[in-house]
Amino acid sequence: MIPGGGQPNMQQLLQQAQKMQQDLALAQDELAATEVEGQAGGGLVKATVTGSGELRALAIDPKAVDPEDTETLADLIVAAVQAANENAQQLQQEKLGPLTQGLGGMPGLPF
Repeated sequence: MIPGGGQPNMQQLLQQAQKMQQDLALAQDELAATEVEGQAGGGLVKATVTGSGELRALAIDPKAVDPEDTETLADLIVAAVQAANENAQQLQQEKLGPLTQGLGGMPGLPF
């Protein structure tokens, strides 16, 4: 509620929105630069993704490679990438959650 029942200070609202936008952009840049890992098969397959979900690296232990059973290897790769993406989503919640929650309290914004 606005003290005295007056109109919101538009300049102040714009400044708050601009700061939130800057904070959000900074957090997104941090996410893009931060790498997280996921693994499967007890570490036989490791996937590295950025906090924004971009796959950066995939490491496969030679013990996981069986030419007669490429299906299991494929499953391990998928599981490792999924685990890495889950870690990236958790990182996104940690970094962006507080910023996006703050947007919900500003009148006129569709959040």
